[in-house]
Amino acid sequence: MPQIQQPSNQIKLTNVAIVRLKKGGKRFEIACYKNKVQEWRTGVETNLDDVLQINNVFVNVSKGEVAKSGDLQKAFGKMDVSGIVKEILKKGEVQVGEKERDHDLTSLRKEIATLVAEKCVDPVTQRPYPVGMVEKAMTEAGYSIKQNKNAKSQVSECIKILQSDSTLPIQRAHMRIKVSLPVADVPKLRGKVLEGAETVEHDETGETDWAVTMLINPSQFRVINDLLQKECKGRGRLETLTFTATSTAGTS
Repeated sequence: MPQIQQPSNQIKLTNVAIVRLKKGGKRFEIACYKNKVQEWRTGVETNLDDVLQINNVFVNVSKGEVAKSGDLQKAFGKMDVSGIVKEILKKGEVQVGEKERDHDLTSLRKEIATLVAEKCVDPVTQRPYPVGMVEKAMTEAGYSIKQNKNAKSQVSECIKILQSDSTLPIQRAHMRIKVSLPVADVPKLRGKVLEGAETVEHDETGETDWAVTMLINPSQFRVINDLLQKECKGRGRLETLTFTATSTAGTS
């Protein structure tokens, strides 16, 4: 551990994430590598030495003020430093600088816009929009990024807000599929197959087979495919006829 000179030898650390926990009326901080905190919390990283920049507990990392042992004992009991560090890592709040926060928000915004552009099209041309156009529409609609959630979990809400509060005509891209079943399987499966349809374009029952052509949300592809695999034992058939925008459907 580096020697810290008092009263305040400022520690110059790079790629640092300060994790802060208030306990027993005191503030405690640890200095970690930025990318390692989340890895530790999800169990990807288990080596504490690879997470910590300095293996100690501070009241102020940037000023190099180490926490007093009496304060640590009062707040955490008889826990050793390693145990205290683990508790701060688990329960503490990650401190992010303003510039870093702005950069993270910009990156997250771009990621959400990219996912929206992949999943949506212009209703008239059925073509995807450029990411930049989606970003402008997000600004116009006043869409607020949630920094504590990942991009994927924010896409559906973003699309709804763009549809209601922006001037950009936008709809989810649809897949056109054809499902074919033996007539014997129709009574138990027809309703379940049609549940996944946004629009039914063609529905025909022949002497031996039932065939339906319909538009679905890409997320329904795997649902219908799994249904056929489970119930038809190879007798049913699922075909993708067209798909607008980039492929987001599941595969069989």
